[in-house]
Amino acid sequence: MDAKLRIAVVQMDIAFGAPRTNRDKVAQRIEQAMPHHPDVVVFPELWDTAYDLDRLEQLADWEGEETKAFLSAVARDAGVAIVAGSIAEKRSDGIYNTSFVFSKKGDVIATYRKAHLFRPMEEHRHFQAGDACAVYRIDDVPCATVICYDVRFPEWVRTAALAGAQVLFVPAQWPHPRLNHWRQLLIARAIENQLYVVGCNRVGTAKGTSFCGHSMVVDPWGEIVCEALQREEILIADVHLDRVAKARHAIPVFSDRRPDLYAR
Repeated sequence: MDAKLRIAVVQMDIAFGAPRTNRDKVAQRIEQAMPHHPDVVVFPELWDTAYDLDRLEQLADWEGEETKAFLSAVARDAGVAIVAGSIAEKRSDGIYNTSFVFSKKGDVIATYRKAHLFRPMEEHRHFQAGDACAVYRIDDVPCATVICYDVRFPEWVRTAALAGAQVLFVPAQWPHPRLNHWRQLLIARAIENQLYVVGCNRVGTAKGTSFCGHSMVVDPWGEIVCEALQREEILIADVHLDRVAKARHAIPVFSDRRPDLYAR
C-alpha cells in the first residue's frame, strides 16, 4: 500500500521583529489550510522574528517555551502535524536558529538547530551552530529538516538520507538575486538523494532585502510537483512514498556508493 502525506506549504511574509503578530498569522494560515485536510503544515525560517538580528537577545524565545506551548495546542486542536519552520531559540549557551516538529497530538517529536550559519548575513555573530541531524516520523513516514543555507551542503543532506529520511523539509528565508540557486539546489538534493524535497520560503522585504518565494515540492526524480510564485500563498501537495522506493530501485545510488574513496 502506498504511504502518502498531504503537505501544506505556507509561503508568507513575516513581520520584522514582531513575534506576537507572526504567531497570530501562523494560526490564521493553519486555519486556512485545514479545509484541504493536510497531514502536515510547514512554515518558513525565522517566522517569529525575521532577521531582526540586532534585537535577538530581547526577542528570542527562551528554550522555545512560548512557541512550543502555542504550536502544541494548535497542532492538537487542528489534528495536524507542524514542521514549524524555525524560530530564534535562546538557551543558556546562546541563541539558535531552531526548528521544532509537532505531531498531530501536539507532542514535540523533533528539534533541529541550523548547522551551517550564513556568514554573508552575519548569522555566525548572532547564532550558535547546531551539531546534530534530526530524522523523525510523521504518520510513520521518515522525514528530516534542514534550514536554508544547510541545503548548499550536499554531504549534510546525504547524512539525513542515509539515516532514513524520505521527505526533506527546507524552511528558508532565501533572497533575490539567488532565486536560481534556490530552485536548482532543491532539485539537485532531491535527485541525488532520491527523496522528496519540500522547500518553504518566505516572501516580502526586510531592511532592503527582497525574498524570492517560489516554495516548491520536488519528487525523487527531480520533477517539480508544485511551485509558488512570489506572493503569499499555500501550496497543497500529495507526497507518494512509493516513488521514493521506485527511484531507489531503478538507480541504486545508495548501494553503489564508495565511501572509502570520498575525501572528507
